[in-house]
Parts: sequence; C-alpha cells; structure tokens
Amino acid sequence: MTDTPTDLSSRFGQEPPPGHHANVTPRDAATLILLDRSGSEPKVLLGKRHHGHVFLPGKFVFPGGRVEPTDRLVKAAAPLESATEERLMRQVRRPSKARAQAMAMAAVRETFEETGLLLGQRNRGTLKVPQGPWSAFAEAGVHPDLSTIRFIARAVTPPRRPRRYDTRFFTADASAIVHEVGGMVGPDSELVELVWVRLSEARKLDILTITEMVLEDLQKQIEDGFRPDAPVPYYRLVKGRRLRETL
Repeated sequence: MTDTPTDLSSRFGQEPPPGHHANVTPRDAATLILLDRSGSEPKVLLGKRHHGHVFLPGKFVFPGGRVEPTDRLVKAAAPLESATEERLMRQVRRPSKARAQAMAMAAVRETFEETGLLLGQRNRGTLKVPQGPWSAFAEAGVHPDLSTIRFIARAVTPPRRPRRYDTRFFTADASAIVHEVGGMVGPDSELVELVWVRLSEARKLDILTITEMVLEDLQKQIEDGFRPDAPVPYYRLVKGRRLRETL
C-alpha cells in the first residue's frame, strides 16, 4: 500500500512537451549510490557524463543503467535482505524474487562498467558468469554481495520520452569495494571523471532534480539508521502531475 501522494510538480518545474515519441513501457534500470561514511560527513560518488552523449550530457550522475538478462544468471555470495526484496516487488507487473535480485545485480554490474569498481566478497571459489562485463568479477575472484545493498528510491521516466526507465536507486557502503579495474573512466568513456563529494555539497553540482531529491531521501535514511521498514519513495508522473508516493 502507498500513502497519500505528494504533488511535486512545482519542484520539477513545467513538464517539457512530450513530442511525437511512442509511449513505450519503461525498462527496468538500476543505479548505485556509493556512500563513504569514514569521515565526519558522509560522501557520495558521482560521475560526470561525457559531453558528447545525447542522454544527459555533462550531468553528474550515479553509476547505473538498464537491467540485462545476464544479471539473472550470476549467483550472489549473499542475497538481498527479505524486506528489500519485498519492497522491490511492490507495484510491479509480474513480480518475482529473481527479478528483484536482478535489479540489484544490475546496479553492481553497471557500477563496474562505468567506474571500474567491483563490490562483493573475495575467495569464495569459482564464480560462474556469462560472457561480458561479469567476466571481470570472475577474473578478480569477486562474488557480488547483495546483503549490504539498500533500496532507497524508485523513479519512472515520464511518458512519451525517447528513453523511458523504471529506475531503482540503491546504496552501498564504500567498504564493499574490494577491487578496482583501471581505465574505465576518462575522456573517451561514458563517465569522464569521478568525484567523492560531501552529501551537503553534492546538490551544488550539475545534477538532475530527481538526483537532488534522492540525495535528500538518502540523508533521511542515514539519519534513520537505514531501518529495514523505512518507506521507499516512488516518483512518477500521473495525469500531468509529478507525484511522490511510498512503497
């Protein structure tokens, strides 16, 4: 169940005209907010997108992307917490535990592809993976660990946009990083630079409104101690209004 939706239309500003794009079904996507709490104030990892990209050029974003079929084929060292898994299956057509796990796996994989950072556990035997990005985990002996990942927000791209995603925002502590592959970030890469920035200063960067709002959600989660029963904000456009509900 959800609570009474909050209208955030004024926060997002006037919706741009939808254009002539077909109203496609949003694709499952996932993004990961790496959180460093070793200092006096938490920091998050953001990457600056290449200026040549058609989608969000020059914006600072969290690593992420769409869920791929191969994300269901990799076995985690430890699964998602049951409360996290259950929330991921709310307000979803054809919900399943496999789909929920794949969303978190996608966040881990995309983080590697865009930053070179591998999250998980070492020395747990051979990891069987499909060909592609997951091979880097097998080569480094890193088994993805979903038990420390938290689900903190969900946002759906408005209708009739050239690209539509149903994005789940996850967070994980920086201590989960166990290996790094160099050369993944640079002038010819999807992300041209990475920055660790204090949570209070991240909003000063060139970020999207939804990124700013998820950072606010993250701050509340931190202050609440990442309670398993904490409500998860759900952002979407309904009848021309930007709404915030909770899962």
